[in-house]
Amino acid sequence: MTKEGLVEAILSKFELASKKQAREIVETIFETIKQTMARGEEVAISGFGTFRVARRAAREGINPRTGEKIQIAASIKPKFRASKALKEAIK
Repeated sequence: MTKEGLVEAILSKFELASKKQAREIVETIFETIKQTMARGEEVAISGFGTFRVARRAAREGINPRTGEKIQIAASIKPKFRASKALKEAIK
């Protein structure tokens, strides 16, 4: 499923005036999730899952080619945790 597939699904489910309207709905949902996560907040969607920001501390690693110790910088990554209902639905 792509973003365009979501647009088509919304368009067929609801009586919208145009495909443009459905696209704006999808874009608004994704933009809201993105902005909320950029502030470091969680987005919990009941029955679906939780989007959150995970921080990893700086750490020491090893270059697998040379065996040399290297410093890995701290990083911030988006994470998704599926709800129990979603896990059950895809079994």
